[in-house]
Amino acid sequence: MKKLILLSSLSIILLNCNKKTEAPTAEKQPADTTATTEPVVDTLGAKSFCYMGITGKDTVYVTIDDNLGTITGKMATKNNEKDSNKGDLTGFKSGDTLKLTYEFASEGKTGNKNDIYFIQTEDGLNEGIGERDAETGTKYANEKKIKYEGGRNLKVADCNTVAKALK
Repeated sequence: MKKLILLSSLSIILLNCNKKTEAPTAEKQPADTTATTEPVVDTLGAKSFCYMGITGKDTVYVTIDDNLGTITGKMATKNNEKDSNKGDLTGFKSGDTLKLTYEFASEGKTGNKNDIYFIQTEDGLNEGIGERDAETGTKYANEKKIKYEGGRNLKVADCNTVAKALK
């Protein structure tokens, strides 16, 4: 009986010595598929937009560059029966409203200035119409009373066409 106990103890010890110790492995996490399939979108760069509006035989061309709410651009009005004008737009974006100053040349005279506000929509721009300040004639008298119905409506346009018109 002693031999049997000794032999079984010895065999258990030998079996345990041959056992490989397994290191615990971390569970594999599923790959993050959203990071690899989403295209990189530049949200910090300038956004460029082009617009054109036709009223009768008159045409308005506008380019807008939106750099984090700071707006620059160009605008040209080609009138059929009176002098056309062309100039630069500068200003800022407040919500969906572009609050711009239009510096332009008209009738051979440079240095003209006018405030011009637009509501920016997916379809284009709607110009704000409002009473002008009696002293300057170039600024809106009261921003809260600006109406965006009845003004010029500019639709999104091909930038190549607008760029040609602005040259």
